[in-house]
Amino acid sequence: MNLQEVAGVLRARREALKPDDLGLASFGRRRTPGLRREEVADLAGISTEYYTQLEQARGRQPSRAVLEKIARALRFTRHECTALFELAGLAASYPEHPVRTPGPAVLHLLERLPDAAITVQDAKLDMIAWNPLATALLGDFAALADDRKNLARRFFLVRPDELPFTSDERYGAYLVAKVRQAATRYPSDSDTRRLLDDLMHSESFRERWDNNEVYTPARHLVKTTEHPRVGKLELDCVVLHVPEDDQEVVMLTAKPGSLSAERLRMLSTT
Repeated sequence: MNLQEVAGVLRARREALKPDDLGLASFGRRRTPGLRREEVADLAGISTEYYTQLEQARGRQPSRAVLEKIARALRFTRHECTALFELAGLAASYPEHPVRTPGPAVLHLLERLPDAAITVQDAKLDMIAWNPLATALLGDFAALADDRKNLARRFFLVRPDELPFTSDERYGAYLVAKVRQAATRYPSDSDTRRLLDDLMHSESFRERWDNNEVYTPARHLVKTTEHPRVGKLELDCVVLHVPEDDQEVVMLTAKPGSLSAERLRMLSTT
């Protein structure tokens, strides 16, 4: 834990806020900018002495509950809370439901990399965003029913010949690990519970789930598909985790100068 940095973040936010921002009455001139420490402490439901110690990087490490109260009082966004918890040496907290909207930076990525097929999936493996090349390569996700946009349902409950890529045992292990992770992080989310109930109808899923197999990510993934318009494609697969939203960005690209690169380029221009 870096108590000095935590203290600096809290102090900077307190000094940047005005009483009007929080609906507080402001009486008389203030010797320093921003809120008073006692105002923050009162909003957070903690003692002024303890909050002062935090801002001065003194005393014991704050608990998650205390930091959450202070973060709410200082109007931290969800992303700012994640950064604050990391500074405090605490694991990231998760909302009640998986985040289904990509952040601005992720949406910008989809626009800036037209030569890569990019998709974004939420914590429970629902496809929530994609770029035009991903549509040309993988199909029109927008035309699919919501249930068909889920990668685990497609793999375990849909006929294999409907899947866009040749899949191996590692992919099944990855999907089970992600579903288990979502069920642990979002126990009260009804959609996640329904997903798990549906997947239990698959004997393959049940076996993997009961065996508690451990998934170890590969350093280099290659996906193979037979596209109806351009033929066989071998694509490098890069997965980027977005921790603040518990999402994954999947990018499919071809080796420069390869036949797959030329075929992918043909898809991007049609």
